[in-house]
Amino acid sequence: MSKNVKTIKELADELGTNKTRISRIINKNSIPTQKIKNKIVLEDNSVSLIRQYFKNETQQQNETQQQNETQQQNETQQQNETQQQNETQQQNETQQQNETQQQNETQQQNETQQQNETQQQNETQQQNETQQQNETQQQNETVSILRTELDKAHSHIEKLSNLLDQQQRLALQDKKLLEEYKSEINELKALKMPREDMKDGSSIRGEAQEEIERLKAQLKLSEEERNKAKEKEPVKAESKKWWHFGRNVK
Repeated sequence: MSKNVKTIKELADELGTNKTRISRIINKNSIPTQKIKNKIVLEDNSVSLIRQYFKNETQQQNETQQQNETQQQNETQQQNETQQQNETQQQNETQQQNETQQQNETQQQNETQQQNETQQQNETQQQNETQQQNETQQQNETVSILRTELDKAHSHIEKLSNLLDQQQRLALQDKKLLEEYKSEINELKALKMPREDMKDGSSIRGEAQEEIERLKAQLKLSEEERNKAKEKEPVKAESKKWWHFGRNVK
């Protein structure tokens, strides 16, 4: 093979590519070739053109590849940014949802607490009203009992007043009887009979003695009535206690 020509394979090996690519450059750019001994060869001019076209094509491919890579990187970066934005937005939405949920839970807790406090206040108020009603009822019952006891005390006082009046009347009656008794005795003592008229003295003394016995019997009867009145004096003392109790209540 002449030094001034190269086969397609030799040029492909030199350029680090394959025969198909070299053949495509030749056909695309109508680069002249020769055929020697059934082999296609390239002269120096053709080799130079192929090298230039290969260089340009390789450079264009590199630029295209670089552009594609750059575009891919941009797309990847844009996708990453978009994904990051989506993630950020999703995080913000999640955070906002969490905050909203937390606010709702807090509001619900506050409402529940307020309801519990209101219910507790109502229960306390109801208990106070019930306690006040019970105390009022108990006071009314106590007042009713005290009034009943006071009425009993008044009844006892009235009975004691009647007994006292009766005792005073008996005392006056006893005093009157004693005065009559003393008067009768004084009259009998002052009575002086003449000795010549002493014949009927025994009968007169008998009558005087009967009068004295009658007066003694009346006096004894008055003493028995006073004793009966004295036996009723404990009731009088008890009634006084009730009377003082009634006054303290007032």
